[in-house]
Amino acid sequence: MTAPAHVRGSADLIRAEEPVLAHNYHPLPVVVAKAEGCWVEDVEGRRYLDLLAGYSALNFGHRHPALIEAAHRQLDRLTLTSRAFHHDRLAGFAERLTALTGLDMVLPMNTGAEAVESAVKVARKWAYEVKGVPTDRATIVVAADNFHGRTTTIVSFSTDETARAGFGPFTPGFRVVPYNDLAAMEAAVDETTAAVLIEPIQGEAGVVIPDDGYLTGVRELTRRAGCLFVADEIQSGLGRTGRTLAVEHEGVRPDVVLLGKALGGGIVPVSAVVATREVLSVLRPGEHGSTFGGNPLAAAVGTAVVELLETGEYQARAIRLGGVLRDGLTDLVGRGVTGFRARGLWAGVDVDPAVGSGREVGERLLREGVLVKDTHGSTIRLAPPLTITEEELGSALAALGRVVSG
Repeated sequence: MTAPAHVRGSADLIRAEEPVLAHNYHPLPVVVAKAEGCWVEDVEGRRYLDLLAGYSALNFGHRHPALIEAAHRQLDRLTLTSRAFHHDRLAGFAERLTALTGLDMVLPMNTGAEAVESAVKVARKWAYEVKGVPTDRATIVVAADNFHGRTTTIVSFSTDETARAGFGPFTPGFRVVPYNDLAAMEAAVDETTAAVLIEPIQGEAGVVIPDDGYLTGVRELTRRAGCLFVADEIQSGLGRTGRTLAVEHEGVRPDVVLLGKALGGGIVPVSAVVATREVLSVLRPGEHGSTFGGNPLAAAVGTAVVELLETGEYQARAIRLGGVLRDGLTDLVGRGVTGFRARGLWAGVDVDPAVGSGREVGERLLREGVLVKDTHGSTIRLAPPLTITEEELGSALAALGRVVSG
């Protein structure tokens, strides 16, 4: 007889997943049962410092008190109406989010991929109705090594064969150019271009940070060409890099900003397309929607997230502790680390392949009580909650040093 889940150990629970869960992930061998702040605890009571933070979905840590309180309050009142009716939390959420981002209107959705898909639809509609692109001729320029999600449309413009292979036929209408190459982007933009869609920092690619001036150049190019600049800030936004949005490092204002992950506070999936009025006004009733998008629980938690960011405290923490992270990684270069890229509390760390693959480094750090995730080859990503302390960050860096130089 199989033991009940609540009394089984990690090995038993991992084996139990094999026959019943699709194998679309390859998790590290840890089974998390509880979490608080920057720490998680497995079913056997071992504690780990979380340096992944749900790919930035947990920017404010696990179970942040203000976010949990907001969720509890809303759970006692109203959780779902669908957009068939108004509810009393949505307008306030949208007003706070537009004020935070400096844009005009919000299209609320649930997941990051939904936000990207929505932006693709809106950009095409804008191209036909406002720019005057002939019907079904609109194109969108994207960057190689992008990660915007894994829906069929999105993998159509991915350059990651793992994400693409076996999932065609692919959606047309996208042009892929090298990231951080303004000349290539300019050559790809023409009268049919509805939008340029890029990540201000490429997260899945290994926290790839473009050259200074690249985002400004994209903004200038799209303005000259009369097309939209769509910034996917689903991982980079909401305090992660030391600014509310990563584009703020260059003082750039896109036409459309895509948000997700941290917008739900690690409690519920919340995403949003935030844009100028000209762009989002192309949508009319019946043309796009979501049963759960902008639901009362999501709006309550999303509002509480915005309130945390309005203080500037978390952006300031990311800048200050980002300096600690950068200094610690600099000390490891040449001692098992070949290089790194960091902005705020976000880093892609290239480990010497002789030390091991990114997966192997992650497994060794797991034994040290630190959770990270590999990206490609021997690169790992570090994205601790913005609530991490300097002492906790120093402890994690020391563990990384033992693993890569030991």
